[in-house]
Amino acid sequence: MGTSVQVTPLCGVYNENPLSYLISIDGFNFLVDCGWNDHFDTSLLQPLSRVASNIDAVLLSHSDTLHLGALPYAMKQLGLSAPVYATEPVFRLGLLTMYDQYLSRKQVSEFDLFTLDDVDSAFQNVTRLTYSQNHHLSGKGEGIVISPHVAGHLLGGTIWKITKDGEDVIYAVDFNHRKERHLNGTALESFVRPAVLVTDAYNALNTQLPTKQRERAFIDALRRTLEAGGNVLIPVDTSGRVLELLLILEESPLSYPIYFLTYVSSSTIEYVKSFLEWMSDSIAKSFEHTRDNAFLLKHITLLINKNELDNAPAGPKVVLASMASLEAGFSHDIFVEWATDPRNLVLFTERGQFATLARMLQADPPPKAVKVTMSKRVPLVGDELLAYEEEQNRIKEEALKSSIIKEEESKAIRASDNASDPMVIDTGNTNISSEATGSHCGKYRDILIDGFVPPPTSVAPMFPFYENTSDWDDFGEVINPDDYVIKDEDMDQGAMHLGSNLDGKLDEASANLMLDTRPSKVVSNELTVQVKCSLTYMDFEGRADSRAIKSILAHVAPLKLVLVRGSAEATEHLKQHCLKHVCPHVYAPQIEETIDVTSDMCAYKVQLSEKLMSNVLFKK
Repeated sequence: MGTSVQVTPLCGVYNENPLSYLISIDGFNFLVDCGWNDHFDTSLLQPLSRVASNIDAVLLSHSDTLHLGALPYAMKQLGLSAPVYATEPVFRLGLLTMYDQYLSRKQVSEFDLFTLDDVDSAFQNVTRLTYSQNHHLSGKGEGIVISPHVAGHLLGGTIWKITKDGEDVIYAVDFNHRKERHLNGTALESFVRPAVLVTDAYNALNTQLPTKQRERAFIDALRRTLEAGGNVLIPVDTSGRVLELLLILEESPLSYPIYFLTYVSSSTIEYVKSFLEWMSDSIAKSFEHTRDNAFLLKHITLLINKNELDNAPAGPKVVLASMASLEAGFSHDIFVEWATDPRNLVLFTERGQFATLARMLQADPPPKAVKVTMSKRVPLVGDELLAYEEEQNRIKEEALKSSIIKEEESKAIRASDNASDPMVIDTGNTNISSEATGSHCGKYRDILIDGFVPPPTSVAPMFPFYENTSDWDDFGEVINPDDYVIKDEDMDQGAMHLGSNLDGKLDEASANLMLDTRPSKVVSNELTVQVKCSLTYMDFEGRADSRAIKSILAHVAPLKLVLVRGSAEATEHLKQHCLKHVCPHVYAPQIEETIDVTSDMCAYKVQLSEKLMSNVLFKK
């Protein structure tokens, strides 16, 4: 019998919900992706909560919220403690994505599902791998090898190959076969006849125009709006598909101001500039020959605060702002301001998540009016501030009393333990001279040497001494490389603490926002916005379309195929196609339905004894 393989969807089947799946290989449980939606709906994580403690490793494929958004919450609240594996860009840009999500939510609500410390903690122990790097697991996962390969959808996006005993399990969602400005096409076509392929049906019914035609239509739509005196809002993600849009706009002939507005826009571009080896061959070759970095943006201004946009020169402009769903962030506020002007344009470059404002506006026909909630955080003043300070003082007093009680209890326990220990000096000895227990006794009562009088029964009393031993190897004393890392003292210390995984590369304004501890509250009001602006959708999602998906699956020809994320119609359509043209074993499981996709191949482990091997005669 071959390697035992089971696949259990935890979220994201027969719909467009976030991605999260359990793949078990000979009892070793992989959680592949740990996504969440922009509503941060905790009900979606109930299946994950039931298996989180049994997960042995987490594999992250992309850096957006749909693929890793639930990781901080799962590690804090659900008991997930497994090691995490990702590429360097997915790790860095995923961290920035979660920072942007938190800051966007915190400014408009009392968001408490996770904190920045939870984000740092979740990403702290991520093992970063390079493309095609074989990583051998140990312990329970002995014999299993994992390796990331190019997905082509986002920077650092990954197709995961899991190998054991010569059989490959491929996890390939959101892949793109097209070569783009900043990304190469997917490596999925390089795999042939894997034992199991897990892929999505999200684009199984979609067709796309040629790339040049789409880009031409994109620039033309912007030009028409700008020349008519209108503004263009492009709702984007934090650090994913927006990178391709930035390069398109950077190379465009538009002479109007272009702004990229997120809480971490500067940090995003700073990191992206250091990830050239993860990008397309054309960008790498250009850098080798001219030393020009494609992301040294000359025609795009990076903003991290809406006040900077408000203070920008008046006139037509293009603004790329997060979030793409319009549920929160700068894009939400800008839409409310610009929607009533018929000269303006809101241009969507990806399908909005289900039940979001972006999805509502992409309906055909679009709504003429939408209800939105406008919220902002304001400082507490007057009686509210006094009440807040009184409550905080009360909490501090209770915490102090609790700590004093615990300290007294611990002292009592130590005293009872020390009473029978001849090596511990009894500081309560009544025979201590008055000189030794003079006025300094109260001040130094917790210091061992104050009033030190050896017990009469002790022989050659000495203070306890513990020698610090060092580890040595063949080359000398073993050192910790972290002790010799040169710290950048110019970085804002607060930003480095709150963004420890970002090596200090955090926007100063964002860091100040994180460190702002002034008492505040959220003020909200409901508005009905008349949608008079133009609304347009152009597909720049960076995913393979229906024709490409079917062609690639036929080429890969897996022995068994598991279909996940996608509408019910798209999933059923792709399933029927694959049954006819790809392989006879195609599965589309429901949530928490376990599918056994163990290979039909018979593989056995045979151990030859030394006695047998000593009698073997090898010949060419």
